[in-house]
Amino acid sequence: MASRLNPYIGFKDNARQAMEFYKEVFGGELRINTFGEFGMEGPDADKVMHAMLEAPNGYTIMASDTPPEQQFTPGSQISMSISGTEADELRGYWEALSGKGGTVTVPFEKQMWGDEFGMCVDQFGISWMVNVVAEQQQG
Repeated sequence: MASRLNPYIGFKDNARQAMEFYKEVFGGELRINTFGEFGMEGPDADKVMHAMLEAPNGYTIMASDTPPEQQFTPGSQISMSISGTEADELRGYWEALSGKGGTVTVPFEKQMWGDEFGMCVDQFGISWMVNVVAEQQQG
């Protein structure tokens, strides 16, 4: 298998809800394992030890809830960037991520470099950058 780079997001107690939301946005197969499945007992047993979403477009997002013995710093440890030429697909992702409780930090619009670009923070505190690459003019 070739190497791949994908984001891994740490959540406090809502990894399951976040990953189910990302599945709604991107589609694909979501697998979730809890701490309880690996022997933890008590109130944290149902929290997510590891979740992986593999979307049909090749995106993979991994996540977990932060174990109670570890420090959690929300949203500051990661930003997600999606870019490409599939304008309708990317605009759909933008609408889903910035809507439903999200906050737009840079409006999605044509930028000085020619691409459509926007930044938002989704309802789970994760920063997203969406960039539709402009068609290159033939000279």
